[in-house]
Amino acid sequence: MAVVNVNPGESIESALRRFKRKVMTEEIIKDAKKHAFFMPPGQKAKLKSALARKRNNKKKRSSRPPRD
Repeated sequence: MAVVNVNPGESIESALRRFKRKVMTEEIIKDAKKHAFFMPPGQKAKLKSALARKRNNKKKRSSRPPRD
């Protein structure tokens, strides 16, 4: 759970910005969306392999030297 203490003299806007950043880094919203509905094990495995393929393709593109 993300907790942000508001410092004396700090504006609410800056504290809210810090809170949003902390929530994003802890991936609280992503986890809540993932648990929001039931996904069958087969579909979960397909999604996992698709994400792995996407990640590997992205790594290949960034490590490839530029063409001349």
